[in-house]
Amino acid sequence: MSIKVFVTRDFEHMSDVASDLVKDQIKTVLARKDRFVFGLATGNTPTGLYKRLVAAANGGEFDSSRIQSFNLDEYIGLPGETAQDRCLHPESYGYFMIREFFGKLKTPFASTSVPGGPLVDQNKLTAALKKCSKQWHEEGDDAGRSIVIHTDATNETLKFVRNDVLNAYTRRIAAAKGIDLQILGVGGRGHVAFHESGIPFANSKMLLVRLDENTRQNAVTDGHFAIIEDCPLYAVTMGAQSAYAAKTVVLMANGARKIEPVTDSLLGPVSPDVPISYGQQYAAKGGNLIYILDTIAAQKLLENKEALANKGVEIAVV
Repeated sequence: MSIKVFVTRDFEHMSDVASDLVKDQIKTVLARKDRFVFGLATGNTPTGLYKRLVAAANGGEFDSSRIQSFNLDEYIGLPGETAQDRCLHPESYGYFMIREFFGKLKTPFASTSVPGGPLVDQNKLTAALKKCSKQWHEEGDDAGRSIVIHTDATNETLKFVRNDVLNAYTRRIAAAKGIDLQILGVGGRGHVAFHESGIPFANSKMLLVRLDENTRQNAVTDGHFAIIEDCPLYAVTMGAQSAYAAKTVVLMANGARKIEPVTDSLLGPVSPDVPISYGQQYAAKGGNLIYILDTIAAQKLLENKEALANKGVEIAVV
């Protein structure tokens, strides 16, 4: 297993290091094929990276018209009467990407894709799940659960979510021949996008997730929603299997809230309790896994360099 960990001074330095690495990857890939396929995350962590990539693209360092992107996740249940209203809600991840990245590019990406959560009416989904309980089952051993819709489901809403939201996104990534580089953030409990703690790794390409109350409360605490009743009940997300299917995975983390999950993901066992620990399995199979952390998030890793070296993890302070 080979995993590289770069420890940076602070958020700005972390963003600089990530930007340099990503730009090099884009240029390398575009030198040998027509498209660079980019996997993107939302949240505060990658905003500095995106700011730098916008400046690089607009300055002519690489051709943004040759980039195709896929985002990790999106809510189901944002306020709005129509899919368009929900897509344009300020807390939708599609809106976030337009505000932080896509809308600032002089030359747009060749295509951008975000999971189709806003296409699903939360009330209709809730009613369908209640009415047709034998057409689906839950997986997971914590509060956040994956809702697995059966292949023989007959309810129209459930069929739509399975076929036209979840499976359709998987097909689009496959048609692009996979993701070249995936950006990941780190949830407070080590989750991958909305692949919540406790959800199994098996069959986790694309997931419909009933959100953990802790996740919803954190969204309120972080100022995304005024009250928990405003926060969506569900999300559509790449699971660990898809997030770690990219040729290169760059995981970024900063701040004290990320210390424990980052540490557990590399020094602990591979376990659905810490979904980003799937990275160990990914790297063991030849995947190119890179962590870019600030000194706070890396605190316990720096204290355990020998144990990391014994697991094939290379750590460097840059």
